Formats: sequence, structure tokens, C-alpha cells
Amino acid sequence: MSDAFGFSPVKIATRRSPLALWQANHVKKQLINKYPNMLINLVLMTTTGDINLAGSLANLGGKGLFVKELEIALLNKQADIAVHSMKDMTIQLPDNLTLAAFMPREDARDALLSRNYLSLDDLPPNAIVGTSSLRRKAQLLAIRPDLIIKSLRGNVNTRIDKLQQGEYDAIILAAAGLIRLGLEKEIKQLLPVELMLPAVGQAIIGLETRKDDERFELIQSLGCTDSASCITAERSMNLVLGGSCTAPIAGFATIQNQKLHLRGRVLSQDGKKMIEASGESLLIDAAALGVEVAQTLLKQGAEKILQEAK
Repeated sequence: MSDAFGFSPVKIATRRSPLALWQANHVKKQLINKYPNMLINLVLMTTTGDINLAGSLANLGGKGLFVKELEIALLNKQADIAVHSMKDMTIQLPDNLTLAAFMPREDARDALLSRNYLSLDDLPPNAIVGTSSLRRKAQLLAIRPDLIIKSLRGNVNTRIDKLQQGEYDAIILAAAGLIRLGLEKEIKQLLPVELMLPAVGQAIIGLETRKDDERFELIQSLGCTDSASCITAERSMNLVLGGSCTAPIAGFATIQNQKLHLRGRVLSQDGKKMIEASGESLLIDAAALGVEVAQTLLKQGAEKILQEAK
């Protein structure tokens, strides 16, 4: 069967978690709104990161854990689009694949959830806080060295269940995922970016496809130009820094008055060392801005911190 464009149905690869399915269905809805006659099927997949929940992401192999199987499906033409949370994406893509579009960014802040406490400041000494993100861990310890950071894996609902069962005094999750799943009521505090700078790509949904896909332009038409500028700057910075899951790197770009602003931060895993840099540019110079901020960080000593994190 073909759609009105003469194409076979579009196959969207997605992980099976509730958040991943929300994101894939959101993309499906946007495509149908724009192209009402387009036929779309979801291809549900399980990634290595979904299976291996025991260890830390860094020890298991880093960001590609949630991406690799979806990219293989694209390369094998089992799927035409892979829907990703951009903070899960590796720096380098396979040669034949590209990021065709980025959806409008949701709230990029991190959120604190707790049964008994209203804010980070409200947590008692030596409180147990759940996160498996080295970036979050380092920034938490930079603010509150007394905190005990305990690993937290699983989908959003699983993590909230663990909090409710009393395993943690608080947990840190991305606000975007909670908002998308209608779980805003669980948030006790949205952490200011000055304290907890987001991960590169946080709150942006990316659409990956084959470079030679005949529907590339149709997929690309969904893209948000502001998101594209921000993610380009952030990923450019990350590329120069050689960012991976073993290094606490944060990067967050915003657009104000038609200028792109980028802030980058590199920390030691214990939060005792922190280097920060920022810059601004025209939107068309997003990649160059990322390089500039990364080079400033390196000049300030980020390379030594990153080496120690390996």
C-alpha cells in the first residue's frame, strides 16, 4: 500500500518506554497534521540501555545504549525515522545517517521530586538523592557536598515508584519528560539552570533518518529552526570537548533578541572542580559558537578534568 505521495508507509522506530512512545506518537501526529494522507507505522524496539538496568550508564558504554538498535534498524531499512531524546545521542552518527529535524524544545530544566521535602535546600544533611547522570551528580555535589548520590535507573514511572517506596529522599529527573507524560504534579522544585545546567540536547526530540531517504525533505519540514540552532551549538561544543557519559559536561543554548547564547560547564565527578564558559553569536554561527565556548573551557583547564574522569 502507498500513501498520497506514492511512498510506502513511514516506519518510525522507537523504544518501548512510556516517554519514548509519547515522543514517537507526537512525531506521528505532527506528520499526519502536515501530511494527512501519510501512512505511518510505529516499530517498537528494545535497546541495550533498556535491558541492562543494573550498572551505571558510563560503565555500560555511555550514550549509545539507547540509540544503537534504532540506528541499525534505519541502516537495515526496517525503519525510516528514529525518534530520540537528543540528550541520549552520541556525538558521531553513522556515515549514512543524519539528524533531519528537531522538535520545539520543552522545559530543559531538571526537576527535584521528593515525598517529604520541597526543595534542594530543604533536604536534610546526608540525604540520599537518586540519579545515574554524572552531570547531575557532579552539580549536586558542587552545591551540597554532603548529599549521598545513589544510582537510579529505569523509566520515569519506575523511578517515581522507587522514590515512593522510600529508597531515596529525593530524585532528579528531566522536567521535559514529566511534562510530556502529564506528571508535572510530581515536581517539587524546578532547578534553576544557574545551579543545574542541563545536558546537551535536553528536552529536544530529534528525528534521525538515512541521508538518501526519499522522504528526507518531508521529515525535515517538521523541524524547529530555533531548536536546530541551539542543538547545533551544544553538540558542536560537546564534539570539541569529546563529551561522553564518563565526563560531567553540561551545555545549554538559548535565543534572546535574535542572538544565540551558549553556556558550557565541565566538572569533576565529585563536583569539587567546575569550569564554566559562555558566549553569544548570530544564529547562523551556531557551530562556531560551540567551538568557541569549548575552546574557552579547554583553555581554563577542562581537558585535565575530562582526562581525570576517564
